[in-house]
Amino acid sequence: MHSTPIPTSSATVKRYLPWVVATALFMEQLDSTILNTAVPSMAASLHVTPLSLKAAVTSYILSLAVCIPVSGWMADRFGTRRVFSSAVAIFTAASVLSGLSMSVPMLVAARILQGMGAAMMMPVGRLTVIRTFPKSELLMAMNFVIIPALIGPLLGPTIGGLIVHWLSWRVIFFINVPVGLAAQLLIHRHMPDYYGDGPRPLDVVGLVLFGAGTALLSWLLEIFGEHHIDVTSAAILLLLSISLLGAYAWHARQLRHPLLRLTLFRVRTFRVSVVGGFITRLGLGGIPFLLPLLYQLGLGLPAWQSGLLMMPAAAAAMGMKLISVRVLRRFGYRRVLIANTLMIGVTICMFAGITSATPILLIVFLGLTQGFFNSLQFSSMNSMAYADVSAADSSMASTIASSLQQMSMSFGLAWGSLVTAWYLGDLPQSDRAAVTSALHHAFLTLGALTMMSSFLFWTLRPGDGESVSKGHALPTEG
Repeated sequence: MHSTPIPTSSATVKRYLPWVVATALFMEQLDSTILNTAVPSMAASLHVTPLSLKAAVTSYILSLAVCIPVSGWMADRFGTRRVFSSAVAIFTAASVLSGLSMSVPMLVAARILQGMGAAMMMPVGRLTVIRTFPKSELLMAMNFVIIPALIGPLLGPTIGGLIVHWLSWRVIFFINVPVGLAAQLLIHRHMPDYYGDGPRPLDVVGLVLFGAGTALLSWLLEIFGEHHIDVTSAAILLLLSISLLGAYAWHARQLRHPLLRLTLFRVRTFRVSVVGGFITRLGLGGIPFLLPLLYQLGLGLPAWQSGLLMMPAAAAAMGMKLISVRVLRRFGYRRVLIANTLMIGVTICMFAGITSATPILLIVFLGLTQGFFNSLQFSSMNSMAYADVSAADSSMASTIASSLQQMSMSFGLAWGSLVTAWYLGDLPQSDRAAVTSALHHAFLTLGALTMMSSFLFWTLRPGDGESVSKGHALPTEG
């Protein structure tokens, strides 16, 4: 890639670029977690059931998954500064539209637009940092940029709960406006502008096939949860979505530059990491959505208390980052992933024992435990994906891993809501006892699914991942 001159010195760019990217990513990460505690209040305002609002969350995540593969091509074609600035502008404008929404379809449309902006922010911001800093300084810069990803989940549920308790849920979206304006100022002053060395054709056919297949599959999961479709129609649509994804797999084999190069799945550690992570997140993806429902609808807690109960998991996740490298060096990826996946499943199952009589301290301890194991799991899976991937393939590997990670989060959330709705049956969501029972059964089901995913990690070998756990640098492109 090459860069165009920028009106500030290299030292100034290095000083401020991490702040530019961190500001935008903080806005995105905060927004992605702040919504969960507001779901009951939003449902009452929009005159729908709380489980119906999962579309507002899944549509955002799915939009990320569909649009992330295009972000690298756009940065090469139009420049990192222009794409990043446009992404922040789209995200900020979509936030305003979300806050002004008067119906669920309008909210979903605005959230899709938000997801499109976020899909360009994350990979393009990371790419700019990688191209700006030499490898000797890259780790420090990336650690700084990653902080918003940890602080966002820490503050999001609490801020969302306090806003809903004292103000309107619409304020949740309006707080992105001043942050977005500040990010734009920083972008235009300190963002370098990198372009690709040569033109790379956009795989439009692949984008249509992959995007349509994933969108249809996610929509089907939402429809199942609402019981609004007959079995025959659902089966036909399911077959269509699988056919679209299968057609993409065939199409990708014919091109030199496909949207997602699936031949990377021949690398065993990459395959186990991405596929195992996908299945693990099917069990984990719905937890941030279901826990606030348990605390508010099941236990009758106000939104701000529900938000506070979500903080321990995020705090423990930040603490685990300090020791995860030592844990992986000591025990290896295979043993850590097998044992840790089982512990995550057990922890999810333990949420089924929470009732109105459960001491708050026990709930806090359970949240800390969950955050601790989740953080170790994600650190392990995300880093092992690059253990045996060549430097030339690291960018595409990052794109595939990021896209499937977002898909699994969307599917996991929809799956968690579907399981809960199935256990609830025809009982009203205003029945606190019925909702609590349905959520308890859902936690047991999701925990069992998570534990089953540990079998995939048995295929690893004892020495797998040592290239990234023994102090060697991770591939950083992508």
